[in-house]
Amino acid sequence: MDRQVVLKKIKDIMKASRIGVLSTSYDNKPDSRYMIFYDQEFDLYTKTSTDSVKIEEIEQNPVAHILLGYDDTKNHSFLEIYADLEVTEDPDVLDWIWDEQDKSFFDSKEDPKLCVIRAIPRSIKLMNSDSEDGPQYVEFN
Repeated sequence: MDRQVVLKKIKDIMKASRIGVLSTSYDNKPDSRYMIFYDQEFDLYTKTSTDSVKIEEIEQNPVAHILLGYDDTKNHSFLEIYADLEVTEDPDVLDWIWDEQDKSFFDSKEDPKLCVIRAIPRSIKLMNSDSEDGPQYVEFN
């Protein structure tokens, strides 16, 4: 399939699906949790606290697997995202997340514990697309 068509399908799922599963590894043991994701291009962003165990996990091993998409209707398409993670407290990113997206879990964007996890995809696998025969892979540099 044409790369641009697959990228469009991936973007459509990223726009429609905000809740996904972020999986990390700590001391060689998997750890997964639901997160609310927001996208810019193909990077995903999610808020967390600087006190979260996720921060220590990311510092130890910044590689993650994210599941995003799939719903209990006729749309069973979803994404498997292999990504590098970074933690940021960049004011521009915090403003974007706070002002444009989501105000849950924190009382203020000035909360000193507010930070953002950025997932930078290495690869994305499009699964269960009705118009495709099998998974479609996209590699990122």
